[in-house]
Amino acid sequence: MCTGALILGGAGILKGKRAATHWRAEKDLVAFGAIPVRERVVVEKGGIITAAGGSSGIDMALRLADLEAGPDIAKAIQLQIEYDPKPPFDTGSLAKATPELIEIAKTQLNRP
Repeated sequence: MCTGALILGGAGILKGKRAATHWRAEKDLVAFGAIPVRERVVVEKGGIITAAGGSSGIDMALRLADLEAGPDIAKAIQLQIEYDPKPPFDTGSLAKATPELIEIAKTQLNRP
């Protein structure tokens, strides 16, 4: 998940494939020949699954559980971990954030 997609990219696994990563690492995916998309989870042929930033890793894990064990097991796992997100703010993606918040994230927070 997140910038872990860069490891797959560096290994050549994502060349010509759609992939998700943290929004600040999208240009790095391009350098590896991947096609960055702003989705929380991307499932590509060949069993390649990537996810965007931190919390989308849970989404990816549930998607993997669905693919491997079926939707009922994935839903039961979601219930077991009480994954029912209701974030306190609605700025969890570039599409929802103001330009000012994006600038703060880029300049004042030391994250990839």
